[in-house]
Amino acid sequence: MSEIITENKRQRTKPDWLKIQIPVGETYAEVKKIVKTHQLHTICEDGKCPNMAECWGAGTATFMILGNICTRSCSFCAVATGRPNEYDLDEPKRVAEAVKLMKVKHCVITSVNRDELKDKGATVWAATIREVKNQNPTVTMETLIPDFKAQWDLLELVVNEKPEVVSHNMETVERLYRIVRPQAKYERSLEQIKRTKELGRRTKSGIMLGLGETEEEVFKAMDDLLAHGCDVLTLGQYLQPTKMHINVAEYIHPDKFKMYKEIGEKKGFHIVESGPMVRSSYHAEKHI
Repeated sequence: MSEIITENKRQRTKPDWLKIQIPVGETYAEVKKIVKTHQLHTICEDGKCPNMAECWGAGTATFMILGNICTRSCSFCAVATGRPNEYDLDEPKRVAEAVKLMKVKHCVITSVNRDELKDKGATVWAATIREVKNQNPTVTMETLIPDFKAQWDLLELVVNEKPEVVSHNMETVERLYRIVRPQAKYERSLEQIKRTKELGRRTKSGIMLGLGETEEEVFKAMDDLLAHGCDVLTLGQYLQPTKMHINVAEYIHPDKFKMYKEIGEKKGFHIVESGPMVRSSYHAEKHI
């Protein structure tokens, strides 16, 4: 473990393949206006996503519900950690209205962790899915949900609203969980994916690379996900959002991402999105 921490202290220069497009254009400006007017949060902004220019320019965004302060302190995540404010019961309606105004065909929704709540935010999750579908009956939906602290009745409450894709990210390999996701559990996340599949939903998960994992550990994570019913896998490069977050151990070459994609597909995933700039919701409309 100490070798990883020492390695992470090195300063690294981003390679050319990680250049990020600056957000511009009328569609980007309109999406930004809709998000601001409806007092919504997006993981695109709060998570400092490198694909924001591309996605917002195409008129799509990943909404983040239950506020923008998380109760967990993952070392990779740009979302603020702390004591969240009271959640807004009108938020589901505003999200649904924004989806309608943006005229999206496929909607992606995620949330912060709300471990301090008795229901971990599941009631708001269910209400949001229901309201989006009521106001936008032709829109398909992906929900990127937390682990609900293994309270599986809460998972069932959300999944029973029948979003087309239910995603839950592993984020990293098992060995690095204590550093990268100290308040999460590798086996708990696998169990959630398994239970989601048993409830009849298409399942999806994502892993960041460049945190010090080995190829063998990535292959094992693939096997574990497949054994627990995961249909879609995304693999992307970890990028350090601020100097306060865990450093990049390695910038993975695009050829290696291509290799992981080919192996993942051979192993049995229905879809593998793999590349330096790939994130959870990247090309999400293709994962139905």
